[in-house]
Amino acid sequence: MPIRVEIYAADGVAIAVVARPGSLRDIVEAGRELVLERAMWHPLDGGPARQVGQLSFAPDDIHIAVSDAADDAPVHAQWHDVAVDVGPYHATGQLSTMPGFDPGRALARPTGEFVLLRDVQIDLLGREDAGSVRQRTALVNRYVVDRVEADLMLGFFFPGAVMVVTGGRESADSATEPVTVATATPGGESASPTTVGEPAGAAATSATPGAPATAPGTA
Repeated sequence: MPIRVEIYAADGVAIAVVARPGSLRDIVEAGRELVLERAMWHPLDGGPARQVGQLSFAPDDIHIAVSDAADDAPVHAQWHDVAVDVGPYHATGQLSTMPGFDPGRALARPTGEFVLLRDVQIDLLGREDAGSVRQRTALVNRYVVDRVEADLMLGFFFPGAVMVVTGGRESADSATEPVTVATATPGGESASPTTVGEPAGAAATSATPGAPATAPGTA
């Protein structure tokens, strides 16, 4: 059965259907090109959306992937607020870990190219006027993430990304507090401490849950 998908790439967003069987996660993790049918392309350069028919993406070219089919979330997991900068997009949501997960001692490492976030909001970086979209879940390509804010060290999940550890919360029902980080000046002296901002997922500007009709910045 075809599934409706949204593929967030470096220069635009494709809204289309995938005819291949299986979940979107299985498809993008298969290591083969993702072929989209009946694709509507929404460029990020301000150009009009256009019907392009068929599109294909290598997994490495996919920044964020969303489908209208439910992805299986882990059971008995702890959910951590995260914010990620991935290419031209800023996404906030929650990432799961197993209860008692200690990033300094954990032997298990994430597998696959994508990580699942839930309760996701996607914006365009530096484009506050472009609006936001909300998604129930989204798959984020962890190898193209540039910056991460979270309440614990997630370097294993996002290799190469700049990590900012907040006071954070481990579940959606707990309180969150920012932490203060001191930065060093080029001369080696400590500069005035700066406070890490409000944690991921704390603010939302779009009130429409589920798959949006248009991508951010393309309305």
